[in-house]
Amino acid sequence: MGHDNEYKVETSKKQGIVEKVFEGVLWNGRLFILLAVIFSMIGAIILFIIGSVDIYGVMTKTISVFINHEHPEDFHEMVVGGIIGAVDLYLMAVVMLIFSFGLYELFISEIEAAKGHGASKVLEIHSLDELKDKLAKVIVMVLVVSFFQRVLHTQYNGAQEMLYFAGSILALAIALYFLHKGGDH
Repeated sequence: MGHDNEYKVETSKKQGIVEKVFEGVLWNGRLFILLAVIFSMIGAIILFIIGSVDIYGVMTKTISVFINHEHPEDFHEMVVGGIIGAVDLYLMAVVMLIFSFGLYELFISEIEAAKGHGASKVLEIHSLDELKDKLAKVIVMVLVVSFFQRVLHTQYNGAQEMLYFAGSILALAIALYFLHKGGDH
């Protein structure tokens, strides 16, 4: 009988050591999330830079138009389209930032620097559902801006196409209304 108890204690110790090692490896495996965090941040920075370069390009073209006293036929569309394209890139960069901060806070650690000095609560993520909700809202805004950019360059050749256009705007407005209503709860 005493021999059985010794065997159980020895087996329990072995299981305990194996279990602790496995759980340690499993827990530290979450650090691979840092790859997604780092590269999401890099992606966001790249998108911010590209959007800013696009705005700079629109600005230089606009200044050139004023200096040369010329007014190209599609000048307004070019300016508005360029700025909307940059806003679209900025919104995608925000998606990447929120994703990066959210993954870090969910899997690695809370960001202490964000807690003090009245920092924005936008980047605080406490659950995967909260991360998904914030990402979904920004992604919807990216789609709205992309829609607006495409609409700017669309030619309408008849009443039916204009009706489709009006219907798409109505659908978009309804979707935004329900998205806003859903965010209140």
